[in-house]
Amino acid sequence: MNATAYTHEILDELERTLSMVKEKDAENLVDAILPAKKIFVAGGGRSGFMAKAFVMRMMHIGLDAYVVGETVTPNLESEDLFIVGSGSGETGSLVAMTEKAKNIGATIAAITTNPASTIGQLADHTIEIPAQAKADSTSGKSMQPMGSLFEQALLLFYDAIILSVMEKSDAHSDIMYGRHANLE
Repeated sequence: MNATAYTHEILDELERTLSMVKEKDAENLVDAILPAKKIFVAGGGRSGFMAKAFVMRMMHIGLDAYVVGETVTPNLESEDLFIVGSGSGETGSLVAMTEKAKNIGATIAAITTNPASTIGQLADHTIEIPAQAKADSTSGKSMQPMGSLFEQALLLFYDAIILSVMEKSDAHSDIMYGRHANLE
């Protein structure tokens, strides 16, 4: 198979996977984002890169959003939202962060392949992306290695959430351009 054929297969996998995300769960996340005082997003590895892209877009539309672990990230408080993207829902550092966020009283949203995981069970809102987890290469859910399907679906899901937030908050592209980095 050539690269173009693989691209079509990947797009088909993404469409199948994202079509199975429950719309009500996605809307619940949007409804949790809108009133949050601050929004914190975490993820490990490639899921962490998707978190950074999501936080950037939230900043572009004027939300007070942060990537957990960055030097400019403030403290989490009870009026805040903690969003964690974890395929397995069992990554040790993310479990510890989620437990701490729960103890602080923040609202927690988990995006995972495993809603029954530790993180999924701690969350107030759990969104399942029914993709192959990194360690589950025999499930047949994806032709791609490791957690690629989850990570790609996570990025597209985050972008769809941004569009929903924009629609519900009357944000528009002009606002985003005005907040885009200008020291590049």
